[in-house]
Amino acid sequence: MNRKLAWYLGSMCLVACCGAPVVAADSATPAWLPGTKVLDWPDEDLSSRMMDGSHQFVERKIAEAERGRDRYWRIDATSRGAYEASIAENRQALREILGAVDPRSAPRMERYGDDNSMAMVAETSGYRVLQVRWDVLPGVTAEGLLVQPKQPAVACVVALADADQTPEQLLGLAPGIDAANQFARRLAEQGCEVLVPVLVQRTLLDTTDKQIQSTRQTCREWIYRQAFHMGRHVIGYEVQKVLAAVDWFRQQHGDSMPTGVVGHAEGGLLALYSAALDPRIDAVLVSGYFESRQRVWAEPIYRNIWSLLRRFGDAEIASLVLPRHLVIEHSPVVTIADHKGDWKTPEAESVQSEFRRIPKLAGFPRPSLIIGDGGQAVGPGSEGALREFLQRLGAAWNANPVRDVPVDLRRDIEPTERHRQTVRQLEQHVQSLVRESERIRDQFFLYAAMPELADLRWSTRKEHPVHPAERFADAARAFRERFQTEAMGHFDEPYQPPSPRTRKVAETERWTAYDVVLDVWPEVFAWGVLVVPKDLKPGERRPVVVCQHGRNGLPRDTLDRDLPAYNNFASRLAERGFITFAPHNLYRGEDRYRWLSRKANTIQATLFSFIIAQHDQILRWLDTLPFVDGQRIAFYGLSYGGETAMRVPPVLEKYCLSICSGDFNQWTTKVASTDQPFSFMRTIEWEMPYWNLGQTFDYAEMAYLMVPRPFMVERGHLDLVGRDAWVAHEYAKVRWLYAQLGLADRTEIEYFQGGHSIHGEGTFDFLHRHLDWPAP
Repeated sequence: MNRKLAWYLGSMCLVACCGAPVVAADSATPAWLPGTKVLDWPDEDLSSRMMDGSHQFVERKIAEAERGRDRYWRIDATSRGAYEASIAENRQALREILGAVDPRSAPRMERYGDDNSMAMVAETSGYRVLQVRWDVLPGVTAEGLLVQPKQPAVACVVALADADQTPEQLLGLAPGIDAANQFARRLAEQGCEVLVPVLVQRTLLDTTDKQIQSTRQTCREWIYRQAFHMGRHVIGYEVQKVLAAVDWFRQQHGDSMPTGVVGHAEGGLLALYSAALDPRIDAVLVSGYFESRQRVWAEPIYRNIWSLLRRFGDAEIASLVLPRHLVIEHSPVVTIADHKGDWKTPEAESVQSEFRRIPKLAGFPRPSLIIGDGGQAVGPGSEGALREFLQRLGAAWNANPVRDVPVDLRRDIEPTERHRQTVRQLEQHVQSLVRESERIRDQFFLYAAMPELADLRWSTRKEHPVHPAERFADAARAFRERFQTEAMGHFDEPYQPPSPRTRKVAETERWTAYDVVLDVWPEVFAWGVLVVPKDLKPGERRPVVVCQHGRNGLPRDTLDRDLPAYNNFASRLAERGFITFAPHNLYRGEDRYRWLSRKANTIQATLFSFIIAQHDQILRWLDTLPFVDGQRIAFYGLSYGGETAMRVPPVLEKYCLSICSGDFNQWTTKVASTDQPFSFMRTIEWEMPYWNLGQTFDYAEMAYLMVPRPFMVERGHLDLVGRDAWVAHEYAKVRWLYAQLGLADRTEIEYFQGGHSIHGEGTFDFLHRHLDWPAP
């Protein structure tokens, strides 16, 4: 830095900080950046401090979400019809976030068996038990046991055990559940026709694949992970199975037969959601699953439901059951302890306080809470709860039913294979969505934004007109808004003034580096390292390259740590005359950032809801610096930083170009496919699924949001983040669009013989060319 500029910057610092600048003994460069305050935080891990604040912030936003739900609920209880109309939008919203959106197959029940496993499972003096399967979705059937009374049924009931229990146990055909808690058998003894489905268990996935075994995924998580990315959910699939059973009951008995659902623990969750979605269910008994849901993010991961807490706690879901009949039983549940979430019997006060939040509707039946003396848990399936449930269905309780013990007549029972088939079918359904997703995304974005592009893919004409890039960019604005709010998530809170604080952290003969901290929200700040070349001239404004580290990285990793992945690209670019800024992103600390994203999911946000806001504040601040050209700020990131390149610049148009290194992929395949060796389904990265992203935005669609700005991919042939064929296929779609819009010179891909690292050759040329800065 020349003497005149050093004097100028020092004077700015004097004015801004009301004191003489602190100058290092061996340098005339100020110890903090002029125009800022001194960063006087202790020399601690700013990464941990940022993470702590972000967790505090999202927990505050979760609490605010509960208080703000009223804006979604405008209940009209003047009549049943008026009430149903007033909650219809919320019912549809719940259906969508559960992923219970696919049209169900026509009702069909199959009784099946062979010589060793007969269709007739058991028979008593009062009922027969049949093994059955029924159609749910194309390629998906439900399996279970159907109990048919020998006398006309008093009601039809779907009975749902906890996830790790079998239909046989719930009917007393196999050990594992105490007789008093076999509520499916007890309802059969009361004259109900009862259907007991098989559920996906919480047991570890049955696989010989060592890589998948190392992730310790339960069967429910296995379906959850892949389904979540495709806008589906293991909960939604099982709700569909319940509703398909209701379809069949109605087909057989018509509308006059009362229909109910009863469930315990995981089955209680499904019973509550099923009744909330389907007004044909006349009464529901929810056992062991009803309480405050404010810490749903701490429950098992397969209960992660996108945006749930913005509109719904259990009381709000209960209001979707009203004015029909709801019985809640406070019962004990099995304790689940897992590094991705745990669960135990709810506290009585949590159950009671949530029950009190259920709306009181004049003239409509009130829900019932079955709870023991002193708040003790009872049941599951206590006599008091079952009696109340049956009475709500209009059936009398028989205090002395015939209690024949059913005996399984099958010689060869294979519940393990039955369960394996249940998991396999759901996986196959999700994978069919993965295979179909490219066509769905084309229809969703590309052809919707500019319909005439659809015809070009099949055109045989020799010449084609160039389509106006401005028109495509204008049409893409709505998709950018949807990408930010519905895919990445957005916190509706204004930024704080940045209050920049800085301190010098490194210096060479050619540049000076400063830690920079900027306030974003009260608990959240942005942090990064600004690198200023010393040959800046007074009044000169230069382009900036934002250099982004990857997973578990720190800003200095990109600057001067001599790490082979980064190759000091932030300092190398500074030595070429660029100003560089290396932000810290929150994906450090392994599961701490995953839990942050998990919490955020409950209020329709993700890890990138924080990161986008931090980068927005960084860009605003950079634009105020007298030596920065705010129109020439580029982004270049590796690995998770490359993932950032696909999510932040497409949203923040202040970034004039983006370079994705070591990450560009067929993202849907990468995240949700179960047959690919590089898929995240086979790794610990359980935060990678983003709700419904596979049906809306893959990397081509994210890149479309860059139009007309320059976009580049840097790809090492040996990078195990993906395959060259995946990368080439997805990038070809981007190159094709840019060409149709007359922008072919604004995008390129560079392959190099290397791995997961910054190559820094073609990308550096790309930066010099598009930032209009002379190469050395």
